[in-house]
Amino acid sequence: MSHPKGDGPRGPAEKEGTHRFACDPLHTFVTNVFVQHGLDPVDAGHCAEALIAADARGVWSHGVARVGMYCSRLAAGVAKTHPDIKIEHVADAAALVDGDDGLGLVVARRAMQEAIEISGRTGIAIVGVKRSGHFGMAAHYTQMAIDAGRLAWIHTNASPALPPWGGRSALFGTSPFSFGAPSKPGEAPFLIDMALSVVARGKLKFAAQRGDPIPEGLALDSEGRPTTDGMAAFNGVVLPFGGVKGAALSWMMDVAGGVFTGAGHAGQIANPFKGLDRPQNVGHLFMVARADLFQPLEDFFTAMSETTEAAKNSPRAEGVDTIYTPGEIEALKAADAARDGVPLSPDVVAELQELGRAADVAWPFEVDGRTVAAE
Repeated sequence: MSHPKGDGPRGPAEKEGTHRFACDPLHTFVTNVFVQHGLDPVDAGHCAEALIAADARGVWSHGVARVGMYCSRLAAGVAKTHPDIKIEHVADAAALVDGDDGLGLVVARRAMQEAIEISGRTGIAIVGVKRSGHFGMAAHYTQMAIDAGRLAWIHTNASPALPPWGGRSALFGTSPFSFGAPSKPGEAPFLIDMALSVVARGKLKFAAQRGDPIPEGLALDSEGRPTTDGMAAFNGVVLPFGGVKGAALSWMMDVAGGVFTGAGHAGQIANPFKGLDRPQNVGHLFMVARADLFQPLEDFFTAMSETTEAAKNSPRAEGVDTIYTPGEIEALKAADAARDGVPLSPDVVAELQELGRAADVAWPFEVDGRTVAAE
């Protein structure tokens, strides 16, 4: 199935030599690679789940292409394999999670579990997180809340990538914001997950890795000049969406995710790829609320359906065939992936195979994506 495309660098679905790989054997492979790097098997499985979910939704910049990055941080000792995660209940509906420099994929999951649990008692919850790391696709944690019948607001800060408005050097992160709300069974949930830059920064790195140019207007090089070179952009600054508004929101995310929680802030977050000399100390802020907090759940679902139908049935602009709800395209891609596997480009496959060889974990696929066991 073909779905609308964005304006950023090409993803694997548009790359020559791309094949689809079944999710279950890929999950087993990635899990075993993480275990060989010291992770607890349960945590390793959760990490693999989060990364494959990103590929399934088409968020390839935060998918299994990142396995090597996380393994490098584990191998360097700047991300702990068995963090002693501590939770302090600072108010009836609030908690602070100290991630003890674990992988963000591990710490953020535990924090969202805590937010869901607290909100079951109080109706709402706010959970701050410090000493975490890059947590992958924000929508993964939003979906956890949606599956539990919650609305969720996800904030995080990130390593420097954006300048403050009027500046030329990176200070704040691309810091994705995510919001989600459940819908009645059979309908796609409302789910926003967006970086505060014109394009996710990871896409620039992987575009450079593949030798692909990037569109104009996404980034500046280290000298503050517009560039279409992915690596020059990755080493420079990405531009905020919406001009001064996006720049202000990135600053806000540093306040909410970093200053408020006691995590790193003001450019202190280590780059997840290059900053292998220290922990990242990323901060997150999760807020959740039960969908039935203000009205019966069925009334909430009815109102959600009315809003969705009103938007999707509104007059369409010229050339538009379908109005999609936020997150609907990604949900359709995920359904495709569950059936056909996730698309992986040759460079990502080669890197995963090398990680497998180094960890003595066998790659379970043939070149075209068929599993070895199926031969």
